Amino acid sequence: MSAQEFSEEQRRYLEGFVSGVQARRAAQGLKPLGADGGAAPPTGPDREHLAAMARFEADGKKLSPEEKAKREEHPLDAYARLKSESAKGQFPKGLDNFRWRFHGLFYVAPAQNSFMCRLRLPNGILSHWQLAGIADLAQAHGGGYAHVTTRANLQIRDVSPEHAVPLIEGLAELGILTKGAGADNIRNVTGSPTAGIDPQELLDTRPYARAWHHHILNDRSLFGLPRKFNVGFDGAGAIPVLEDTNDIAFTAVRVGEAHGADADVWFRLGLGGITGHQDFAKFGGVCVKPEDAVAVADAIVRVFIANGDRTDRKKARLKYVLDAWGLDKFLGEVEARLGAKLTRLHQDKVSANRQHRQAHIGFHPQKQIGKVWAGVVLPVGKLTCTQMLGLANIARELGDGDIRLTVWQNLLVSGIGQADAPRVEERLAEIGLTTRASSPRAGLIACTGNTGCKFALANTKGMALAIAEWVEPRVVLDTPINIHLTGCPNSCAQHYIGDIGLLACRVPVDEAGEDTIEGFHVFIGGGFGADAGIARELYRNVTAQDCPDLIARILHAYLRHRAGAGETFVVFARRHDIDALKSMLDAVAREAA
Repeated sequence: MSAQEFSEEQRRYLEGFVSGVQARRAAQGLKPLGADGGAAPPTGPDREHLAAMARFEADGKKLSPEEKAKREEHPLDAYARLKSESAKGQFPKGLDNFRWRFHGLFYVAPAQNSFMCRLRLPNGILSHWQLAGIADLAQAHGGGYAHVTTRANLQIRDVSPEHAVPLIEGLAELGILTKGAGADNIRNVTGSPTAGIDPQELLDTRPYARAWHHHILNDRSLFGLPRKFNVGFDGAGAIPVLEDTNDIAFTAVRVGEAHGADADVWFRLGLGGITGHQDFAKFGGVCVKPEDAVAVADAIVRVFIANGDRTDRKKARLKYVLDAWGLDKFLGEVEARLGAKLTRLHQDKVSANRQHRQAHIGFHPQKQIGKVWAGVVLPVGKLTCTQMLGLANIARELGDGDIRLTVWQNLLVSGIGQADAPRVEERLAEIGLTTRASSPRAGLIACTGNTGCKFALANTKGMALAIAEWVEPRVVLDTPINIHLTGCPNSCAQHYIGDIGLLACRVPVDEAGEDTIEGFHVFIGGGFGADAGIARELYRNVTAQDCPDLIARILHAYLRHRAGAGETFVVFARRHDIDALKSMLDAVAREAA
């Protein structure tokens, strides 16, 4: 049978199979098939990945289906097939649903029989004309709306297959790429939303986030990691970036004179944050000069490429390499890659700024005299195309032209003249938005939920809005509160770090447990940054109907039993054990009865 007689699918399978066999033989020190010489290691830009796969197989382990898919046909090489199928109106079959995520397209059936498209917006900042262009594309090719995500990014939803490629190519023409926005890649690079305009920041993160963004995009070998990978840069401005929940955390700190280190602003390095797995980044005293951040991040990623698990998707994140090795061994491997020692500093020589829990909402003065930024409230992150176009016009006419997304599922309009703030509020009202919010509404975070995600077990966004509407007229808070709702254990909304966290579940309503309704497990006392900690479970299997009143009772108990007006919710929650907290809530319920 000649090569021409094989189908395209058969040829791709055979090429992948032979590539895998050759990589496996190279890892075992055997000759490549058909060669007379010694063992030939994998070549080309994917060689580090192929060699890692082969080592697992040489140890007698089975690669995960996704790893085999990457070896058989690298997703970045499959664009012509994606484009052909898009033109025919075809959704992906089998592992192509995984491959297409390398191009930012997620087939989200059965929740929605459509694609969701995720973008790359380094540091979460885009111009007014880009936002207007996204609005036009979302209207033409999507459902007429977008969601702001917890990675300061945008998702365009309800994309039919024939519109998928026109959408991502249209975005590219705006200078917005989707390459590597999903699957086993380095995701959207987050940075301080107030970078360059914040009076308290130590460092403008924009050049460092952008440098890393372009470094990734222009190196094929940084695609197809063992699992997804997150990097965050925090410049110590007013608005938290949650960088300690990332695989790599770069936190701007001020360094005093110490052991040969220059007194200046450095990045403190953290590794392995993944709060869905109940872990924050580990800080081992390493500090990095900002100009070295890209090189250090590259070395970290390459150690992960070589050693991350290629067999068990649930244990494939960087955290699990760190758990197996310990931080010191991992950092030693990074130093070997760099060819230089990392700088380690005593914590008493390092200081960081305290951040503000609600600086992402309302008007706040910039470092530029006479200018303010406006933190715009979005209903659990949703923006219509009309609102996007309106915001673009406001930014162009009354601001500096920039739109800055935050990890709190909202956005900022920057560079507004202080005298123009009332006019901005009026213009926002015209498109159904505002800069004003109660404490509970300002701190609401919700993932997509079961209206758009097949993994979610409840309507998280709907539940979040129901909580806000129930709580606002019943509880007056004088302190920030964060309420995070996530639809599944993947924890996209990071329920473990909320003051109050809700994890969706199905609540049995019959003895056999066969009939279920939407509900949530409720957690309390999570935090981030200086208050980093994993929330404890307070209640299991609370029905969705009962959640709003339960949240109100939790907040009433806090106001009644806190040590004083200055005690934050997280300090209050951690000061009491779970039984004591439940007793307080029972007392509130009895009084309300």
